[in-house]
Amino acid sequence: MLMILIKIMSAIKYHCTHFVTSAPNINVLPKNQGIEIAFIGYSNVGKSSTINTLTNKNRLAYISKYPGSTKLINLFKVSIGKYIVDLPGYGYSKLPIDIQKNINNIIKKYLTYRKQLTGLVIVMDIRYPLKPLDLKVISWAIKSKISVLILLTKADKLKPSQCIFQLNKVKNFTLSMSATIKVAIFSSLKKIGRKELNAILNSWFLRMN
Repeated sequence: MLMILIKIMSAIKYHCTHFVTSAPNINVLPKNQGIEIAFIGYSNVGKSSTINTLTNKNRLAYISKYPGSTKLINLFKVSIGKYIVDLPGYGYSKLPIDIQKNINNIIKKYLTYRKQLTGLVIVMDIRYPLKPLDLKVISWAIKSKISVLILLTKADKLKPSQCIFQLNKVKNFTLSMSATIKVAIFSSLKKIGRKELNAILNSWFLRMN
């Protein structure tokens, strides 16, 4: 039985992921019966780079030189019934207030009403985790009973011992919010944590099959 499960999990081929559509809100997204796992985080934490590393594609998710460039919901198909969603980055203070509010509204409605959403990967810079909007998103996810993975990116910026310290710090903090929150270290540059990210996403995709 274990070998069958391993084979099924390894059958998810993230390198086959392709772009489907961009949408300004959830009302424009396809109303399918599949599973969605969304990536979210502050602008400039490496969210798009993470998706590109996961799928082994350099230009699947658009990477801009300017924070706050992603203002739409971007939908990618992994395989039949399995989708990855790149949500707009939040918290970029140089954006006009009305645009910031609109982005926050898009995110809140997606997290609250998108029934296909099964798991949420909250991407954080390992050097500066758990900022105010991160905590708000975690609370929204818990309230909506969505599985959460906090992915601490840019691990190549710290020494291994510092990464472990930050990992344990975030784990201990989130225990007070929910015992089910997962925390992992990641680096797009050095491909650190890619296998662990794959395994967690596999388990989420599999759970609803």
